[in-house]
Amino acid sequence: MSYELVINSTPDEVVTALLHENKLIELHKEGIDDRFNVGDVYLGKVKKIVPSLNAAFVDVGYEKDAFLHYLDLGPQFRSMNKYVQASIKGKQTTHKLGYNKIEADIAKDGKIKDHISSNQLLAVQVTKEPISSKGPRLSAEVTIPGRYLVLVPFSDKISVSQKIKDAKERDRLVRLINSIKPRKFGVIIRTVAQNKKVAELDQDLRDLEQKWAKMYGEMKSASPRKKLLGEMNRATTVLRDELNKEFSSIHVDDESLFTDLKDYVKTIAPEKEDIVKFYNGKVSLFENRGIHKQIKATFGRKVNLKSGAYLIIDHTEAMHVIDVNSGNRKATNTDQELNALDTNLEAAEEIARLLRLRDMGGIIAIDFIDMYDRANNKKLVENFKQFMKEDKAKHNIQAPSRFGVVELTRQRVRPETEIKTTETCPTCFGKGEVQASILIIDEIESVLNAVLIEGKAKSINLNVHPFVEAFLKKGIKNIQRSWFLKHKKWVNINPITDYGILEYQFLDENGKVL
Repeated sequence: MSYELVINSTPDEVVTALLHENKLIELHKEGIDDRFNVGDVYLGKVKKIVPSLNAAFVDVGYEKDAFLHYLDLGPQFRSMNKYVQASIKGKQTTHKLGYNKIEADIAKDGKIKDHISSNQLLAVQVTKEPISSKGPRLSAEVTIPGRYLVLVPFSDKISVSQKIKDAKERDRLVRLINSIKPRKFGVIIRTVAQNKKVAELDQDLRDLEQKWAKMYGEMKSASPRKKLLGEMNRATTVLRDELNKEFSSIHVDDESLFTDLKDYVKTIAPEKEDIVKFYNGKVSLFENRGIHKQIKATFGRKVNLKSGAYLIIDHTEAMHVIDVNSGNRKATNTDQELNALDTNLEAAEEIARLLRLRDMGGIIAIDFIDMYDRANNKKLVENFKQFMKEDKAKHNIQAPSRFGVVELTRQRVRPETEIKTTETCPTCFGKGEVQASILIIDEIESVLNAVLIEGKAKSINLNVHPFVEAFLKKGIKNIQRSWFLKHKKWVNINPITDYGILEYQFLDENGKVL
């Protein structure tokens, strides 16, 4: 199991692709001037309090005011607010909290108007990026995440990730952190801290305390809407959260970014420094690694599966709807119920990857192929939950409804990644659009596999547009020859000028359509 990070930099944006076993599982696009990323801390100014929502709208410099709900103030809002006000006025002389009094927690069912007022300045952290016409979502409970730990001000609590199951290791981590953490700071111990040495955890904790000190320094001279602390860029964030012994390589095509990443990896994992590699080939990095093709294949409305089945994904304002179709999939069992289960399990695994890859959030309804055995429906949901375990976004999967639809919700913290997978039609010159031509060869090969499994034709003829015919026959090691070596059967390819560029047809020796 190997992970790779491929980072493509252009003058306008940096695109980070995370691959698992050469398969694309995450894609992050970051503009050069991107702001309001999850984790950024701002000095916001309260613009309006809305008692009916028990919330306030806060100006952090975005075109739309950001949203702050009462429940996002955090239990220690009084302590944090007191610290912020004192820092702004110059009364707080140090970033350390040792001499600050921890105030009583605010009530869980309180009113926001009792704690903040219009024009008040607050330190707030972005928890959800601007999506569609909405501004950012904020929290006044500022936390600072690191590689192994998360620093929580005005708390003495030490929490351990539930994924660390070993009781002895949990106790060791709690005792260790308790002995080195700064006074009146709480700490959340992340999963990757398991079995780490004292020196590594101590260094991470010191780095987090330095970030807190930097934020304090910015606060002393801050004006409203100023960014007090910025989250790292997406590439570095992915490394911080994902880098482990299974990472095999990091490829980057920008020299300055290469240097930054190499230095960062050297800091957090010196033994991994050599996996950061600079790419300067003539072909673009994403093209060289086959990522462009994977993007085209997974971001369209139709997504094909290896077996010949396919998914149709539609997006409305309120929800996503995914339809599972068996397509050209060859039945492997005589029992239709088992065939449906096999297709559904394959689809469930691919859907779990697509949700993470496309960062789809909100309500998602999946219409799997109907199954009538309750045991099979139960097996489908259990496997789907297992496939979704790698997804860090909060999600909740429901059992199939009486109509056979599986519903789930997935946390939405960033705008959904949208990539255009259509090309201008060469026939109508842009009056309409067709499926990306890069995918047509995959579709032809999928149908060819189904035809060969049937095995009824003595010879196989493929009629295609002359452009496609030229592509299939191009070079000595061409696609037509590779089909012969793979299937031990020659496919005659015929150029038909009357065909559209994406039109094709398989015929037998008698000219009958297969």
